[in-house]
Amino acid sequence: MYYVGFGYDVHQLQEGRKLFLGGIHVPHHKGSLGHSDADVLIHAICDALLGAANLGDIGKHFPDTDNKYKDIDSNILLEKVMEMILEEGYILQNIDTTICLQKPKIADYIPQMKEKLSKTLQCKRVSIKATTTEKLGFIGKEEGISASCVCMIKQSLNHS
Repeated sequence: MYYVGFGYDVHQLQEGRKLFLGGIHVPHHKGSLGHSDADVLIHAICDALLGAANLGDIGKHFPDTDNKYKDIDSNILLEKVMEMILEEGYILQNIDTTICLQKPKIADYIPQMKEKLSKTLQCKRVSIKATTTEKLGFIGKEEGISASCVCMIKQSLNHS
């Protein structure tokens, strides 16, 4: 059996914070505000995977009320989600993601993100796209950033 999951995340952008996307630091004068490192792309991926496996969402497993997740590298959260997925007997087939932000332009960073995420996800079919809102809304005003992810997982043959 195959299962599809969808994830979406939004974070406010703030001066003086670091911007992490797909597990890498992207130089910019603003970064995502959040309890962890606020990597909006990884958070969307986590929610897509958890949803596909019917395991809840990122807030259920890594609540922002728990100080052990304060400023944590989101790639560690993704590793933990992958452990859950594998323990449930699923194999990730692919992910398709979109990051929406006005600035900075991130096309040059996408190959690094894909390489890092492919290792963590144990999957070669990792698609990352980027777009803007053409200066409309909170993203266009450079007040925030969003990301979405669709994934497909497959039940392994030795699990029912």
